Amino acid sequence: MKKRIAVLPGDGIGPEIVAGAMKILQTIETLYRHQFEITYADIGGCATDKTGTPLPNETITICKNSDAILLGAVGGPKWDSLPVEKRPEQGLLKIRKELNLFANIRPTTCYESLAASSPLKEDIIAGVDLIVVRELTGGIYFGKPSERRLIDGKPGAVDTLQYKNEEIERVVEKAFEIAKTRSKKVTSVDKANVLETSRVWREIASQVAEKYPDVILEHMLVDNAAMQLVRNPKQFDVIVTENMFGDILSDEASVLTGSLGMLASSSLSAGGPYLYEPIHGSAPDIAGENIANPLATILSVSMMLRLSFQMENEATIIEEAVNNVLNKGFRTRDILAPNCTIVSTTEMVEEVEKEIRQLVKVAHV
Repeated sequence: MKKRIAVLPGDGIGPEIVAGAMKILQTIETLYRHQFEITYADIGGCATDKTGTPLPNETITICKNSDAILLGAVGGPKWDSLPVEKRPEQGLLKIRKELNLFANIRPTTCYESLAASSPLKEDIIAGVDLIVVRELTGGIYFGKPSERRLIDGKPGAVDTLQYKNEEIERVVEKAFEIAKTRSKKVTSVDKANVLETSRVWREIASQVAEKYPDVILEHMLVDNAAMQLVRNPKQFDVIVTENMFGDILSDEASVLTGSLGMLASSSLSAGGPYLYEPIHGSAPDIAGENIANPLATILSVSMMLRLSFQMENEATIIEEAVNNVLNKGFRTRDILAPNCTIVSTTEMVEEVEKEIRQLVKVAHV
């Protein structure tokens, strides 16, 4: 069966890391006799340069007609002085809205061979395997009004935190569905001691939990959650929370592994294609130098195969290959450690590809 994939390389190191991930996807396509139809499109600063907008209508159409989307990275100082509507980041915000991407999924896994790279002690970080599920379409980032105004006759500003019950319910449902396939624990994070939206969030999370008797639900205040992520991250399985809390907590969780270059993410839609991307930025300072870490983008491809195409075996093979390469001591600059071998972007991709071929060969013996 043919699967259509929209590929948006973007800015900075985006084209390099996406090229590496596409090589891995092509290897999977060949070894498993799949058929992937790839269509490239522009987003971010490169799109602004070509068309005057960071998300051209052509890109929107290509994405909506695809089964999944792979994004590299957007942004860079080159475009910082442009009007807000032309900046690269607006392309990312707009595509989330156009595709109705309502939940962001960020796994944080600590590879044993990289435990020493974490800012935490090895005994705390070793074995961490958690997922942050962040609501993407509601909350204070999208509430109206959001404006500068006079408050009691003095200059000030106002933002609005609001949620519809259905927005909360669908993202909490997704968290429970994910937890059901893992360690069967959901931690719902809120600020119910202060915010009315959080009290509603907690009520709805408890109602959803009733439909999943095999999954444990715990409620945790966001300030405590931020502390617990550092003190004892192994206690978490699936964390679900609202937009701004999720933005902050997922960034905190991402630092635990020691490198943003290792972490993939996906954004889920209600009935449309999902979007997959590494969580790191465009790193324009190293663009074109062939030193960027491609593993987060390769692992984004693994997530795509699992979540969008139900290709569990293929996804697992990629993840095992990445782990094997790390265990053999191959490292890009960002994760270099003593007694390891430093490799370029393309060399890291080649090592992963070799491991995939070997794993598939062994599996077929």
